[in-house]
Amino acid sequence: MSVASQYNEVAARVAETALRAGRGPGDVRLMAVTKTVDEGRIREAMAAGAGLLGENRVQELERKRPLLPPGEMHLIGHLQSNKAAKAVAVADMIQSVDTVRLARLLSEEAGKQGKRQDILLEVNIGRDEAKFGFLPEQLGGALDEIALLPHLCLRGLMTVPPLSEDREKTKNFFLQMREVFIDICGKKMDNIRGSRFDVLSMGMSGDYELAIEAGSTLVRVGSAIFGMREYR
Repeated sequence: MSVASQYNEVAARVAETALRAGRGPGDVRLMAVTKTVDEGRIREAMAAGAGLLGENRVQELERKRPLLPPGEMHLIGHLQSNKAAKAVAVADMIQSVDTVRLARLLSEEAGKQGKRQDILLEVNIGRDEAKFGFLPEQLGGALDEIALLPHLCLRGLMTVPPLSEDREKTKNFFLQMREVFIDICGKKMDNIRGSRFDVLSMGMSGDYELAIEAGSTLVRVGSAIFGMREYR
């Protein structure tokens, strides 16, 4: 199948799953994840309707963005603090903010660049030692500090659950994440600048339907659109 066909198939499944879960087909955004994908195939996906792209590495986002048609581009991979300035310069949203220190650096850099940077906080919902992110019980204190940073707009949360073949276990992590999201929406909105805390980014190629059923508003799909990654 062509990239366009695969993108359209995934987009249709996203819409169908949202409807099946009692939600509108436009309630869930589909991100095409372009890690290791060449510009030609990315253009095919964009021509098919992919207006939201995600990159894992700042240097790849920096390299690819000028070569592609206009579109919304997010940084979704782990961000080192020494790349904060470059990330602010090229990313419409940074989904992987995992420490208060990183948030402070991003706000400082956004101020220097005359920008208000959209971010998500990454949550380690499965308490996986191999993954980054705030533990759920750390979010309250982090929100209190990050929401006061003048050049950030805190838009929501992101997570990557532990890899598992047990789909019920994976869905349970997504449901836990949804509860964390709802709790913040109900109790912390007065601490969030702009009150646009509306993004729950969870679900990838192998589990995005489970994530949508659990309440995701943005799914990050790479291999189901572009095929298996080719690492050089």
